[in-house]
Amino acid sequence: MPRYLLIVDFRSGPDPTPMEEWDDADVQAHLDHYDRLNDELRASGELVGGIALEGPDVARVVRSDGRSGTTVTEGPFTEFSEWLAGFQVVDVVDEARAVEIAARVSAVPGRGGLPCEQPVQVRRVVDGAIADAATMRDWLGTADAR
Repeated sequence: MPRYLLIVDFRSGPDPTPMEEWDDADVQAHLDHYDRLNDELRASGELVGGIALEGPDVARVVRSDGRSGTTVTEGPFTEFSEWLAGFQVVDVVDEARAVEIAARVSAVPGRGGLPCEQPVQVRRVVDGAIADAATMRDWLGTADAR
């Protein structure tokens, strides 16, 4: 079965209120939604894994030319209106099931119990390694196709 990466964008949605300003009950409802969904996906064998990430203000950007050194840039970054909050990897029968799960992730409750409507990218995980130029060309073709 194909695997899909569900990428959760934290800062987008109809309510711009930062989670730090939510009531504790709203935060707990948000977390409980994820717990229930992940329990269901584990029970069905569809959840491969997932993780929450720290915010971009504590991230590091690493660049290297492979010869003369490495540059590490620290946050906070000057601007971020959207950022990767976390991700899940699901092993499902088809893209339609991945989209169905992504819709449930997007509808996670926010402040006042209203759905957050978080954007969730659904991206198929490449089967096998990209180990030669021909495979890389094929992959680049899918990256440019949309």
